[in-house]
Amino acid sequence: MSRRRGLTALLAAVLAFTLSACAGLPTSGPVNAGIEADSDAAPPNISFIPDRPQPGASPVQIVDGFLRAGSGPTDNWATAREYLAPGTEWNPADSVTIDVFGTRVTRELDDDTVSVLVRQIARVDDKGAYSAADGGTTDLTFELAQAPDGEWRITAAPDGILLDRTRFADVFHRYPLAYFDPTWTYLVPDVRWFAPSNAASRIADALVNKPPSDWLAASVRSSFPEGVTTRPAVPVSAGVASVSLSQEAAAVDQSTLDRMQTQLEESLGAAGISSVQMLVADAELPAEAVTTRRTTVTGGPLVRTADGFGFLAADQLTEIPGLSAAVAAVDSIAVQVSADRTAAAVQTSSRVERVLATGEAPSVVDARDDLVAPSIDPQGVVWTVPRANPQAVQAQLADGRSVTVGDAWPGATQIAAMAVSRDGTRVAALVTAGGRTAIWVSGIVRGRDQLPSVLGTPFELGLAAGSGRSLAWLDDETVGVVTDDGEASIVYEQTVGGPGAATSGPAGATSIAGGATIATMRIRSSEGNLYVRRGSNWQETATGILVLATQQGMPE
Repeated sequence: MSRRRGLTALLAAVLAFTLSACAGLPTSGPVNAGIEADSDAAPPNISFIPDRPQPGASPVQIVDGFLRAGSGPTDNWATAREYLAPGTEWNPADSVTIDVFGTRVTRELDDDTVSVLVRQIARVDDKGAYSAADGGTTDLTFELAQAPDGEWRITAAPDGILLDRTRFADVFHRYPLAYFDPTWTYLVPDVRWFAPSNAASRIADALVNKPPSDWLAASVRSSFPEGVTTRPAVPVSAGVASVSLSQEAAAVDQSTLDRMQTQLEESLGAAGISSVQMLVADAELPAEAVTTRRTTVTGGPLVRTADGFGFLAADQLTEIPGLSAAVAAVDSIAVQVSADRTAAAVQTSSRVERVLATGEAPSVVDARDDLVAPSIDPQGVVWTVPRANPQAVQAQLADGRSVTVGDAWPGATQIAAMAVSRDGTRVAALVTAGGRTAIWVSGIVRGRDQLPSVLGTPFELGLAAGSGRSLAWLDDETVGVVTDDGEASIVYEQTVGGPGAATSGPAGATSIAGGATIATMRIRSSEGNLYVRRGSNWQETATGILVLATQQGMPE
């Protein structure tokens, strides 16, 4: 079940390399949302070659060259280190500050001190975790000294590197670390960003030696027991990674070893690793990856039309046995179908109902006013919340018991949409907080019998313009969002733990759903038209769509 990154950005990256021999940072351009996560090969390792220090360069030119050299991670940023005086300590792996190059302000405070004021839009920490920033300014101060030969060099520099947003995803690549959900059924990605030149070592270190991202940690499980660690370096030969573990791993039971193998294979696969050996004192630990449940969805859009409910192909509907007739009998405005297709959470104009494929009468889940579209998780729990009260998240179990989920969306004053991920570990929402519309995600903390108890601290993925219309999980790592700014529809593709991208959407876009084909995103308009994106354009593929439903996976 590996999600491997592909070569979809190769031509663009090669062109950028050809035109940027000196690796100068561009002053404008769109956010680069990264490389597709579901392709079969590792991303191309294209390294920029920054300029070395030039004779006679001034202190400002030395600092500027040093910052530009952050785009060259080869040999542990060897070119950047040439701008440093001998003995100067600097840790490039400490963090990445992502800014907009054209907004930098460089000031020479005195002969040997230079300040660079940057507008930070995102940051990557020492674990490789990406987080959006509020665009506030950060002051980076550099101290310099003149060598006996008259050349200026840096004697003190802030740890970490600075990258323009248009260069970030070319220098750092996206690597999802794999964790398990609490039932050991699904693999859950925790996206990290590393330079590809040492990706295997950084991935193994982050997975084995460090915890998951703070917002996700209480919602996932790692099979690596406490005390088991890995060496800093992971040698790779012919696509085989050798991961040396501490002596404690020799005492681990077989079931746990197999899960450890699974996490390593899935995590390292994004770096082009085809096989993994776990070693203790150079002796291989016998292990085989376990089978996990997939969260992919079928290719056809799931819709309600005047003819009924089912998967649309051309102008024909393919029904889900039992469930289609039950859903079609309800005057729905939103539908989400469970992974096994035996149940659906259905919203009408006045309430949310649970509809079953068994032929039983629908049961009322929530009759509060002005609810957002419901979501159903892998345990059959239906999630609901009123637009005007984001903290009042309710979860109803399949047996009819309902609970209020604690710590839901603190600080939010409105919620436009909410959806549980297909693995059941995370919930994303489009909220209004502090007068801003933002995309948030929280980990789901479950208690006894996998009953949801509280949500973890929200993690802001990014801001969204206009009024919220719809939100859906496009895949395990990406959330799709539709908003309306009063003049046009806007569609966001937001990586969970990475940059996002916004594009113009079809006129009157009201709802969004993910897909498994090249059309990974489907949009329904207020006129009932169905659109898919082809390249940079939206193509109308059907009309008369009353409801565009979402799926939580597919039967095994």
